Amino acid sequence: MDVVVVESPAKAKTINKYLGSGFKVLASYGHVRDLPAKDGSVNPDDDFSMSWEVAPDSKKRMDDIAKAIEGAEHLYLATDPDREGEAISWHVQQVLNERKKLDGIEVKRVVFHEITKSAVLDAMENPRELNHELVEAYLARRALDYLVGFNLSPVLWRKLPGSRSAGRVQSVALRLICEREAEIEVFLPQEYWSVDVAMTAASGDPFMARLTHFNGERLGRLGIGNEATAQEAVAAIQSREFKVASVEKKTVQRHPAPPFTTSTLQQEASRKLGFGASRTMQVAQKLYEGMSIGGETVGLITYMRTDSVTLSNEAINSARSLIDRDYGAAYKPEKPRIYKTKSKNAQEAHEAIRPTDMFRRPQDVKDLLDESQHKLYTLIWKRTVACEMSSALLDQARVDMKSPDEAVTLRATGSVLKFDGFLRLYQEGQDDKDDDGEDDRRLPEMESGQPTAVNEIKPDQHFTQPPPRYTEASLVKKMEELGIGRPSTYASTLKVLQDRNYVQLDKKRFIPEDRGRLVTAFLANFFKRYIEYDFTAQLEEQLDDISAGSVDWKKVLEDFWKSFSEAVGETKELRITHVLDALDADLGPHFFPVGPNGDTEVARQCPACEGGRLNLKLGKFGAFIGCNNYPDCRYTHRLNAGGADTADMEEGTELAAGPKLLGKHPENGIDITLRKGPYGLYLQLGEEAPKEKGKKAPPKPKRASIPKDITAGRVDLEIALGLLSLPRDVGAHPETGTMIQAGLGRFGPYLKHGSNYVSLKEDDVLTVGLNRAVSLIAESPGHNAIELGDHPEDGKPISIRKGRYGPYIKHGRLNATVPKDREPETITLDEALALLAEKVSKSKTKKTPAAKKKTAKAAPKKKAGAAKKKKPAKKTKKSTKEKADAEPAIDADTPAEVTS
Repeated sequence: MDVVVVESPAKAKTINKYLGSGFKVLASYGHVRDLPAKDGSVNPDDDFSMSWEVAPDSKKRMDDIAKAIEGAEHLYLATDPDREGEAISWHVQQVLNERKKLDGIEVKRVVFHEITKSAVLDAMENPRELNHELVEAYLARRALDYLVGFNLSPVLWRKLPGSRSAGRVQSVALRLICEREAEIEVFLPQEYWSVDVAMTAASGDPFMARLTHFNGERLGRLGIGNEATAQEAVAAIQSREFKVASVEKKTVQRHPAPPFTTSTLQQEASRKLGFGASRTMQVAQKLYEGMSIGGETVGLITYMRTDSVTLSNEAINSARSLIDRDYGAAYKPEKPRIYKTKSKNAQEAHEAIRPTDMFRRPQDVKDLLDESQHKLYTLIWKRTVACEMSSALLDQARVDMKSPDEAVTLRATGSVLKFDGFLRLYQEGQDDKDDDGEDDRRLPEMESGQPTAVNEIKPDQHFTQPPPRYTEASLVKKMEELGIGRPSTYASTLKVLQDRNYVQLDKKRFIPEDRGRLVTAFLANFFKRYIEYDFTAQLEEQLDDISAGSVDWKKVLEDFWKSFSEAVGETKELRITHVLDALDADLGPHFFPVGPNGDTEVARQCPACEGGRLNLKLGKFGAFIGCNNYPDCRYTHRLNAGGADTADMEEGTELAAGPKLLGKHPENGIDITLRKGPYGLYLQLGEEAPKEKGKKAPPKPKRASIPKDITAGRVDLEIALGLLSLPRDVGAHPETGTMIQAGLGRFGPYLKHGSNYVSLKEDDVLTVGLNRAVSLIAESPGHNAIELGDHPEDGKPISIRKGRYGPYIKHGRLNATVPKDREPETITLDEALALLAEKVSKSKTKKTPAAKKKTAKAAPKKKAGAAKKKKPAKKTKKSTKEKADAEPAIDADTPAEVTS
């Protein structure tokens, strides 16, 4: 029996059905080994030797593979068809070689770009050797990322407290976000006016025109800079008559966008569906692995990590046949559209993301997919079919009307869709539309020399807008344009930035956190070369050259390490004062803007003391603004551009002096105060009563933490009442009838539906409605949980959920795997309790008897009659309960764990 190794168990099951009983297909569950997270895993002094480690769970997978190949003739490595897939196959082969399990076994690599029977069988008939150039490109990338992370991150920890880590690609992406925010902060809006004119043609038909020339000169966008000039223009139009001076007509074509690559799929899913990059890739993975159709599991889309826009001839012909049959011959172009990849070295795969069967329409598979899967499949199907459809035709017209003295020119533009073509099926989204232009409109027929009448003149005031913050779509697009990273890494890069609290996603736009801005400023001052866009892009090109076999991978590492290690070494002598001076000089203009008279010190004056100057300071938990008269003046506030606003002053002065009274509770008249504790801002209802001797301690007053996105200045009585009322009932779930609650936990705002918790990342915990809550719950991992009942000892719910590696039983923080020979629906509460108890028992017996014996042996025996020495009292850490009592963010109903 031959053995085939793939990455996921779902894929293994499907492919085993395709290949039959002569093959055994096993899953590696992704990478089987990695570099240990410790210093020395990559050794530059030993020709960049790399020490790999097989994880405990991967060891079991490799044991299964090693056992299966005993007696086999062939081992087929069928991991994903990209650089990472090639690396996983290489790792599997290396581990088996080290175990001496491959003697007499022929090892071959097979790749397929879709999970269909024909594609898999064809791949098995055309095996190849491992591509060592791709493996070397992976090794170089992995070594670079390790060397940067494990050498740069410790520098950050020492010199910039509160920082988490730095990475080769993530730091450059963070720089993009921070620089955009800096542009927004220093942006000065400019006033400008437009003058629109409602007119009537000689035929009597109305139309709209806009002033384009005034006093004989062409007006730019900012040509009319104030109301006085606008009124002059209005008067000039009112005092003149206008005739048609010129009419220009033309027909233009609009061509369809090419089929999806990884990055364009992430961009369009963000624009049209509101999906983040990670979510897009997770859903696409499910579509690639396939669904059961007619008793056979079939992949619905091709491999989703690709730089290529190429379609196979089979896919093109299939799309053209569908277009001809369903939309008519006019929608099928005379020749097939052939798309070519623009990137220099598209390494991820060889075909665009497309449906495996063009005739499998979205409505045909709707019942097989969940809502997210159906939305993404529809998007991919429409984009693929539309890319082979005819171009759209638009009739565009431009009519200029001039006064007799030619001092004033009015222009009308119109656009009429003559033939919809591909637009009948699909239109590409845009990140940030320009709202300043005129909408497409139809113009009446006009000829040169015809008179026109002015009906109404509408002057409108406008202000220039700052550049928009990046969305996930626009950031991915920008990174791709600059050549930073690769499409397969974008989702994980953006996730790391959010997990490290370097950025937050607010209303689907990235906003840098203080920590992120400081890291970027630090790197820009002391590691400038390594976060430059050109340097990062050139390094990516070198990695592509390695995969093409044109550059030696160790030479690339050697050249990089030589200059990088020198830069790291130079920072060892850096003093914190030097870092602060550099950061203060870099970020000072943002936090302390120049005054109206060019004075740079006005914004730095301390509001709490006389003569104090505000500077950037570093504390245990990161950077903040503080007075240089410390400790005499304890004024502080969080970092924010524009210096200390009213909210910060209240937080720094009023709250430092004591609680701020917000008002009285309308129901009981008890004071509600805003306070500052060691863990941040919080609200308190009433005062804590002193404990009387011999009596039970009185209950503590209700408290509520302030969410990160709410500043001190925004907290009024209304918001305070809302936060103190949490958790609140959102409404009954329409399917289960169970009440959905919204609340604040130790990990932030959440929704609760039965035993399922869903983190609120973009929605307001105080205002999220029932429809949105139901949607978020439906998309959460715990939505389809099977509720078994409550645990007899603690009353907490027990449920069965679907996990990455199969179904499992959940009870609080304890998880137990459902046996492979059992269907989750058949598990009873009693059986679940037994499996949970077994899991607890196994956890307790992890300490071996030998270890216990050694511990007992090491304990010295006491001499008979020896007097016991009284040990001095030790300082003990606060217990969990004592610590919780000291924390401001207290809520008796807060869940211990919130699942994102």
